[in-house]
Amino acid sequence: MNDQQNPYDPYYPQPQIIGYDAYGQPVYQQPAQAPQQPAYDPYAGQQQTSYGYDPYAQPQAPQPPQNPQQPAYDTYAGQQGQGYAQQPAYDPYESYGGQQQWQAAEPAAPVAAAPAGVPGQRPAPEPPAAAPAAPRRAEAGDDREYRTEQFSFIEEPDEDSEDVIDWLKFTESRSERREEARRRGRNRVIALVVVLVLATVGGVGYLWSAGMLPGTGDPEEKGRSAAGGPQRRDTIVLHLHDTQGGGTSTALLVDNSTTKQGTTVLLPNALAVSDTEGAATTLGKSVEEDGSTGTREALDTLLGAKIAGTWRLDTPYLENLVEYLGGIEVDTDTAVPDPQGKKGADPLVTRGEQQTLTGRAAVAYATFRASGEAEAKQLQRFGQVVNGMLRKMPSDATNATTAVEYLQQIADPSLPEKDLGASLAKLAEHAKTGAYKTALLPVGQDGALAEGTGDSVVRDILGGKVTALDAGGVPRVSIKDGTGEDAVEAAKVVLVNGGYAFVGGSRTESRAKSEVVYGDDAQKATAVEVAETLGLPAGSVTKGKPAGTAAVTVVLGRDYEIPGAP
Repeated sequence: MNDQQNPYDPYYPQPQIIGYDAYGQPVYQQPAQAPQQPAYDPYAGQQQTSYGYDPYAQPQAPQPPQNPQQPAYDTYAGQQGQGYAQQPAYDPYESYGGQQQWQAAEPAAPVAAAPAGVPGQRPAPEPPAAAPAAPRRAEAGDDREYRTEQFSFIEEPDEDSEDVIDWLKFTESRSERREEARRRGRNRVIALVVVLVLATVGGVGYLWSAGMLPGTGDPEEKGRSAAGGPQRRDTIVLHLHDTQGGGTSTALLVDNSTTKQGTTVLLPNALAVSDTEGAATTLGKSVEEDGSTGTREALDTLLGAKIAGTWRLDTPYLENLVEYLGGIEVDTDTAVPDPQGKKGADPLVTRGEQQTLTGRAAVAYATFRASGEAEAKQLQRFGQVVNGMLRKMPSDATNATTAVEYLQQIADPSLPEKDLGASLAKLAEHAKTGAYKTALLPVGQDGALAEGTGDSVVRDILGGKVTALDAGGVPRVSIKDGTGEDAVEAAKVVLVNGGYAFVGGSRTESRAKSEVVYGDDAQKATAVEVAETLGLPAGSVTKGKPAGTAAVTVVLGRDYEIPGAP
């Protein structure tokens, strides 16, 4: 409804709102209706045609009302033009209550044309045609009836409709992109988890097949498999000084952190090394004469292994250390008498497996060497004591350092107590897990390393390489006597006077011709000079494998003329 159809009358009392209908429209209280008066019709009594108003029609006298209730005022009442329909009377209160029914206004009586021949006289009015039934509202409680034009605004174009559609499209596409990003993220996470699981399973399977998982595989096999690559080793040299019987015993304690293996390498006192002046000497003499620093440097040069420091352990300190650890267990190979006991008394050390040794017993067993027994036997016993001591040593650096400090000995400057404790703790860990062994460095009668076995120990355990030259760059020469006579001392004098370092001599099978053997092409010139010095022909120089640590080895035959011989 608009204001033209329902004009506002400020003097007319407004209806009171008593509620709202199902569509949210207010419901007003219906006022009492006064009797309806006939509406004024300005065209009443005028002649109308089918086309509307007839200006030439004669005015007629007003007709009395046919009905006490006259139809509402209608400007088009009485016109029967084509295309016009009878409209119901307007009820200003109809929209408030929803209870009134539509009532159609009764059409005005049509005016008939005057009959021919009687001017100025109107014929009697014909009865009005039946008006079409006016639409009535549905009874109370029924659904409202709506016309299509009431909803015409839905089809009207809105200037913001395109913007709304664009915004909806943008929102929808943005939501789809977010959902697609989430799906891609979930797929990536799932793929990553699958890859990690497969990699973990594959890695564990490989480690298990290779025996590298804890509790699987053989320690020695692990060491052999890792020997081909670069390895990290921590090596210290141990000198045991026998303050009662004299003499020393030397061993290298090697911690291989790559293969998780510990090793005690026993060094015979007959091992040929260089002294501080570059002259040849033995390991035993070097420890007594050159001290810990000179001996460590000589071993470092000879074996090509980096030695971190020196641990000097006198027998009284070894006794105190074993007592501090509560004794050790060793599989003894011989009975050892008590040096301070009476003749016929029980031995201090009994032969057998898992023998518990006290401090005194450990010292006696480590230094015992029977009459006519080889030095290697005594070194093996020394190694057993070291191994038993490491099994009882704490495997953490703090407690191991405490054990070292308990001895109250003067530490070598190259290996402070804290560093020594840390090294012993690592070795103790290997010894307690069974990843520890003892090896003897074999040497010949001349003090040179035995071919094959000696090189294997140096290469595989120490990770070094036997050096042919000493620290001063003087060529090292060894001699093998195959003349059938004692020619070593005479040849030694000639070589030393010629400026060469003599590193040992030994006897070999008798042979007719002499040879001068060099191993590296860089030493060929040196071999030629050695042959000239000894008076051997140039044809005797040949390439081969020198013995031990020598750069050149001279094998003397019966063709060698011994100086001063008749």
